[in-house]
Amino acid sequence: MTTLTGTIIKGIGGFYYVEAADGIYECKARGAFRNEGVTPLVGDRVSITVNDGDTENTVDEIFERKNELRRPPVANIDRIIIVVASMEPRPNPLVIDRLTAIAVRKGIEPVIVLNKADLKDVTELRETYEKTPFPVVTTNGLTGEGTEELKALLEGKTCAFTGNSGVGKSTLLNALDPSLDLATAEISRKLGRGRHTTRECTLMKVCGGYVVDTPGFASLEFARDELVLKDELEDCFPEFEPYIANCKFHPSCAHLNDKGCAVTAAVEEGLIAESRYRSYRAMYEEVKDLEAWQLKSSK
Repeated sequence: MTTLTGTIIKGIGGFYYVEAADGIYECKARGAFRNEGVTPLVGDRVSITVNDGDTENTVDEIFERKNELRRPPVANIDRIIIVVASMEPRPNPLVIDRLTAIAVRKGIEPVIVLNKADLKDVTELRETYEKTPFPVVTTNGLTGEGTEELKALLEGKTCAFTGNSGVGKSTLLNALDPSLDLATAEISRKLGRGRHTTRECTLMKVCGGYVVDTPGFASLEFARDELVLKDELEDCFPEFEPYIANCKFHPSCAHLNDKGCAVTAAVEEGLIAESRYRSYRAMYEEVKDLEAWQLKSSK
């Protein structure tokens, strides 16, 4: 019997595959987790017992998480790589900005990847997100453009790749590390398979870090517990921060009109991207009448 510390890299059918110092171990979670209503997640740092003979290995302890996402069920993410195609499918700024806001709220750094740059000019999109603190990378999974820049952002980090089906996540990951040999959406369509190429969350070693490809994340209908409350929303648009204190009615300014609002003035001056501000307003309207207790009761 040996006790090891490792990371859950895959969970399927009640079994958890834990990468520890000298290998990967198939484990079952102790019943105590179920009694406490706790489910181990891919990305969890855990303590396991490795048993000899026919006795199952067990996950004994889940260490404190820095963050977690419920859909997809992953934990301890450092960066979310939001892959956006220049076209096919057409970029949806509101979907992108929902993802960045949720990521910021959970302490995850968003990275905007503008893929398929050969099909359509992405200058406007790039300029939009260059007005945020988020890293922005232009890529082409077929030619390898931008992959070196993206590799540097993955090194030493646990990252989740997300984006609508067809944006080229699997092609891009293959360009980053050909040994992954992931099926692409094009191949799946030819074989008549389902909408999403990737079927389950699995941590993969890529470019000196871990990557989890997250099927369907960008296109899901967000659960209420993933919404950002109105009082938190301005903090989830970090490019607003330099201007908020100068709003006439700070700290109660909602940044929804022109009278004395330094944020809307910054939008007018082109310092904050207009599409980002539109997303902020749309998200604010969705949650303006919600309180924290309502979110908790809906979980």
